[in-house]
Amino acid sequence: MGSRKKSARMAQRHSFEQGLGDELGGVFAREDARRAQQEEQRSQALRYKACERKKRYVSEADAKDAIRSCERHGSRDLHCYRCPYCGGWHLTHKAAKK
Repeated sequence: MGSRKKSARMAQRHSFEQGLGDELGGVFAREDARRAQQEEQRSQALRYKACERKKRYVSEADAKDAIRSCERHGSRDLHCYRCPYCGGWHLTHKAAKK
């Protein structure tokens, strides 16, 4: 049974890939590159959905003013939250996390 340590697994993988030669070793490199690209695309899509398509408020006070304005026009149960991506404030209908 192999080691559970990440460094040991990486060393075993490297040794395995070296034994395959250039042709099959390239398969692993291409798969690693594909996974990295897929993760980057996923990250960009999440950022777009969570931040970039939403209106950004500079401060919590500005966001709360917007909530009051929305309430005057019939929108209820809005909350504001600090965005982990841009550091600004956005509005949501989801309840605040405790």
